[in-house]
Amino acid sequence: MMHASSRKSAVSALLASLAMALGTAPVWAAESTAPQAYAHKQADPAGSYQVDPDHSGVQFTIGHAGVGRFTGVFRQVTGTYTFDPAHPEKDKADIVIPAKSLDTFLPQRDTDLLAAPFFDAAAHPDIHFVSSRYVPKDKTHGKLYGNLTLRGVTHPVTFDVKLIGAGDVPYLPKPWGGYLSGFVATATINRMDFGMTAFGAGLGHDVAVRVEVEGVRTPS
Repeated sequence: MMHASSRKSAVSALLASLAMALGTAPVWAAESTAPQAYAHKQADPAGSYQVDPDHSGVQFTIGHAGVGRFTGVFRQVTGTYTFDPAHPEKDKADIVIPAKSLDTFLPQRDTDLLAAPFFDAAAHPDIHFVSSRYVPKDKTHGKLYGNLTLRGVTHPVTFDVKLIGAGDVPYLPKPWGGYLSGFVATATINRMDFGMTAFGAGLGHDVAVRVEVEGVRTPS
């Protein structure tokens, strides 16, 4: 059985060790500040932007076998866009998605989808959207009309667009930091319109598309 004096010495040694550990720990480890609130930046989004490929992406969801839904992604998005709430007639977007950035989280499925019956990426390496006009609904919502080229076929597509936020983000290093804006655009396309007719009975014809874009404002 440990005597009182021994227990006191053991506690003292433990406290001393803890004090030494805190003394050598990073500064942030010793701080006890409350978590900061997250909020969307509401600064003026007007300007022309270069898409940040590291913070942008595309998701698509399609019906599978008549019993479920499946979602895949494209991991690369490049392009430019201009957004001016005061002059919507100047708004435009030019977005490129490399087909080979497809990721369905199963390599064999990716190989099958990139082949000729589906995306035919060898012959048509890029998916390309070019806007024709933007019609605002309010300050943060609107419809973006344009033409989507997929598998060498061009077809009109309309996206529902939502502005997420805009403002200066000085703490991010280049090439990510600076004056940023971000949008989410959604649409439903019919893959049959683009000649992607394989497995018509096993895969849905309508494909829900969600594009999440973050851009760095370019000097005017």
